[in-house]
Amino acid sequence: MSVSQINYERLGQQLSGLISDEGDQIANLANCAALLWLEIHDVNWIGFYLVKEDQLVLGPFQGKPACSRIPFGKGVCGTAAAMKATILVADVHQFPGHIACDQASNSEIVVPVIVGGELIGVLDIDSPQIDRFAHHDQEGLENLVKILVSHL
Repeated sequence: MSVSQINYERLGQQLSGLISDEGDQIANLANCAALLWLEIHDVNWIGFYLVKEDQLVLGPFQGKPACSRIPFGKGVCGTAAAMKATILVADVHQFPGHIACDQASNSEIVVPVIVGGELIGVLDIDSPQIDRFAHHDQEGLENLVKILVSHL
């Protein structure tokens, strides 16, 4: 099953059920990462980087160990954070300044997490497949982040 075949509406309902009664940000981010890891196939990393000390710091995730800190404006995550906009990259090897935490990653999507107008982090998903993510995935993941933000 590819990401584009995911029923994001159903996934949003599952996410709401998981986090609706929990007020702790880390617990909600961890459950979101775990749910996405179970439901989205052909990916090798799903997780969050959180804004701390004027940079992105590794937060809850599923997958191999990752880069601990990413400066704003660097790599796909840092660029998405600086722009406060989703970035979908078909081939990370063509992205200027890509940070290779896992050499197996070939495509990536990063969605900013904005609470009350302030960036608090990013959702990052990597895949070993080139051109893994589509516009449908971007819309679905942005909606999931909106659900997550409503519980943070």
